[in-house]
Amino acid sequence: MSYSDTLISVFWLVLVSVIWGCTNPILKKTSAGIENIKEQNTILQLKSELLFLVFRLKYVTAFLINQCGSILFYLTLASADLSIAVPLTNSLTFVFTVLTGCFLGEKIPRQSQFGMLLIVFGVSLCIFSKV
Repeated sequence: MSYSDTLISVFWLVLVSVIWGCTNPILKKTSAGIENIKEQNTILQLKSELLFLVFRLKYVTAFLINQCGSILFYLTLASADLSIAVPLTNSLTFVFTVLTGCFLGEKIPRQSQFGMLLIVFGVSLCIFSKV
C-alpha cells in the first residue's frame, strides 16, 4: 500500500470515528426516557421501546447518520490495513464520544483527558509505523 493510499484510508477511518463518536452521545441523549417503559412481557416491551424510538426524529436522524458511518467503515475496510483500521477507528471513536459529550454539557474527568492524550499518541505511532 502506497503512502497516499494509507493517508486516504486514514482520512476515511477518522471520518468514521467522528461520525460514530459524535452520534453516540446524541443517541444516548435522545433515547432518554426509554428506561421508564414497562410492559407485561418481552414482546410488548420491545414493541413499546421501538415505537418510542421511531417517533423521535432526533434519535432516528442520529441513528441513520451512525449507520452511514458503519457503511463507510465497511467500504473503507476493503482498502485499509486492518492493523491500522480497527485500533484507529475504535480509539478515536472514544475520543470523539468524550468530546461530543463535553459539548453536550458532560464533564470530562482528568483521567479521561490524560487517556485521550495517550490514545492520540498511540494512534499516531500506529499510523507513522505504516507510512
